[in-house]
Amino acid sequence: MSQTLTITLPDSIFQKLTRVAALTYQTVDEIVAATVETSLPGGTDLPDALEAELAAMRIYSDDALWAAIEPTLSPYELRRMEQLSDLADGRDLTAREDAERTDLLSAYDRSVLRRAQALALLKQRGHDLSPIFEQPMVVN
Repeated sequence: MSQTLTITLPDSIFQKLTRVAALTYQTVDEIVAATVETSLPGGTDLPDALEAELAAMRIYSDDALWAAIEPTLSPYELRRMEQLSDLADGRDLTAREDAERTDLLSAYDRSVLRRAQALALLKQRGHDLSPIFEQPMVVN
């Protein structure tokens, strides 16, 4: 079942919609529906707490979003995660090592999702993100 909704958009947004529709071989309706669906919380395979956290970021101030793009794992945790992964390449990890690696990987994944959400929201709000992506990658 589908519903009809009439909305008024500024010309600039409608032009973006038609450009994206043409580039992706979709209708404007399909682009709008997909955009609305991805903008609403729910319907993901994320844990409820993480999904709620990511959804709540929509009301963060710009300053809070800029702070959220910082990695949440410490340099020690990143080194330990890499160390455990290297160990796993050479031998079976102990149960304790495997649990530690699983926990670190889960924390890393959550950190990446938070950072990506913050960057997406900053971009939607019109911020220039190019300086972030022009920085050289630092490998610990």
